[in-house]
Amino acid sequence: MPVLAVAAISARMLAEAAAADGFEVVALDLFGDVDTRRACTQWWPIGEPGHLHIDADRLLSALAMLAARAAREQSAEVVGWIAGSGFEGRPDLLARGAALLPLIGTSADALRRVRDPQLFFDALDAQGIAHPPVLTTAPADASGWLVKDASGCGGWHIRRATSHEVPPPPHYVQREVAGTPMSATFIANGSSAVVLGFNQLIVRPMLARPFVYCGAVGPVALPPAVADAVTAAVRALAASFALRGLGSLDFMLDGDRVQVLEVNPRPPASMALYGGNGHPAASNPIAADHVRACLQGVLPRRPEVTASAAVLGIEIVFAPHRLWLSESAAQRLAGHRACHDLPAAGQQFDVGDPLCSVSAGGTSAEQVRALLDRSREAVFQTLEIHP
Repeated sequence: MPVLAVAAISARMLAEAAAADGFEVVALDLFGDVDTRRACTQWWPIGEPGHLHIDADRLLSALAMLAARAAREQSAEVVGWIAGSGFEGRPDLLARGAALLPLIGTSADALRRVRDPQLFFDALDAQGIAHPPVLTTAPADASGWLVKDASGCGGWHIRRATSHEVPPPPHYVQREVAGTPMSATFIANGSSAVVLGFNQLIVRPMLARPFVYCGAVGPVALPPAVADAVTAAVRALAASFALRGLGSLDFMLDGDRVQVLEVNPRPPASMALYGGNGHPAASNPIAADHVRACLQGVLPRRPEVTASAAVLGIEIVFAPHRLWLSESAAQRLAGHRACHDLPAAGQQFDVGDPLCSVSAGGTSAEQVRALLDRSREAVFQTLEIHP
């Protein structure tokens, strides 16, 4: 059985998808959640849960041990490793890891380029792809402008601009625009890409941060002209930046107007809507498709999304206040079929820490969002906490 390592702040989704596709999975993450460990044969910690930061030494040590295993055991076909969330602003770490064990995904150099605001927005302009206005100097009037960190993820890095502020690189200032936050989930092979579907993003204010990513619902059907425009943007950027494997393109949709925000050049959370263990889309070999696109350049063939397609949703449940998870509470949480990223008993959470995640399926985005709301409230009731 081929061995595949998956590394991320939270690797549960990647671990389940890889296990469902027949890989022996080694998971490297911060949490070691119950369902993450269930999906893998080995789990190694690469950081502290409360820090949400991958420890370079721990990661490189784990990859070196896997490389040594591959050299020592001829029966161990170690394919390589997939980098998920947590590497956005760390191309140097990605490169050091790739030197130890083959990286299956977008290269460190490509990550560095696509996450450079000047290069990225220049590429959009050159391709005629619309995006919100971007400044490298302080706006005369800060109202309606946002400060973003090109090395951040999950929206935690976004804050409102203040007058006369010139944020240092890799920060930049971008105009806030109207519309619905959306994403396109895709698989790329370095020169082109296939869009798996389009998603509504669940974004909420949290802890003084105005736009924190909380989840996604999809696939949702878009007007043909809009879908064609987003797909063209994905393919153009995949070629411009040599993107490989799973990724997502974030954009704002206002009527029929599309404005691109950023590219996440690594497996996004929305991959759960298109394959992976425990979901109606589980028959789609999404981890195997990622590996095949990266190593062989072969893009998957997926049916076009229609208005009648099943809609899925995922949402992160954040702790509303400080809490400690007892044994009985952990067992009650594990009893909810809609719950994932299940924490082990004895863990402590600060306000705003990710507690678990929930999923739902239905016939429309509205229905799925309502079901996610119910599941989130059910988690709070199960743990006897109140937001």
